[in-house]
Amino acid sequence: MPLLDHFHAPLYPLRPWESFHSFWAVTVAESLNRLLPRRYFATVQTHLGSQVEADVAEFERPGEPAESETNGPGGVAVQTYAPPAVAVVMPAVFPDDVEVRVLDERAEARLVAVVELVSPRNKDRPESRRGFAAKCAAYLERGIGVVIADVVTSYHFNLHNELIDLLRLDEKFAMPRTAVLSAVAYRPARREERNEIDVWAVELAVGGDLPVLPLALLGARAVPLDLNTTYNEARQRSRL
Repeated sequence: MPLLDHFHAPLYPLRPWESFHSFWAVTVAESLNRLLPRRYFATVQTHLGSQVEADVAEFERPGEPAESETNGPGGVAVQTYAPPAVAVVMPAVFPDDVEVRVLDERAEARLVAVVELVSPRNKDRPESRRGFAAKCAAYLERGIGVVIADVVTSYHFNLHNELIDLLRLDEKFAMPRTAVLSAVAYRPARREERNEIDVWAVELAVGGDLPVLPLALLGARAVPLDLNTTYNEARQRSRL
């Protein structure tokens, strides 16, 4: 079954993209769990409309010291700390998370690979695109393999190129600016005292197929991620 446009009529808004992405993330996780060595397992992380959990009222509300803030059993309570006046308030944009995470249970569930399913809010503004690229760059700097699947047709931007710009790399590493849909795999590597990132970049198109890409595991070999099979399974499950 070919790639559909989940962000315009006739599918949208009757069939919300959030629902389909949830199905797709689950099928990706299930597929990986059938392939991964026993020490690894895949989980689904979904967080849309990301925001800081603590409300400013919690920072500013005066209160009594909690029991944990007393100086031992029967001790004197420690006075609640009040920070000085804020010097600067900066705007912040936190990227949506629709991702599959691969964890290593032998290393206390250490994160070893990530599959990112791009949301419209990852592409809708310059700061959103830069925040998404920064998140991916942080994974790569830790040696974590990343695959990005971008089927968002409502915004014509390429997130691989946003990452290239963020890393200040030459234009030769970018995809064509017309490649608004893409699937890209990244494998961080250390060779001859150099840090490198292996890249497999594929331009996608509505009506076409999706590729099989290598998902690199930190400290281990890559496993094949069949985006086409998982996408079609998600379509069948969601009755598209």
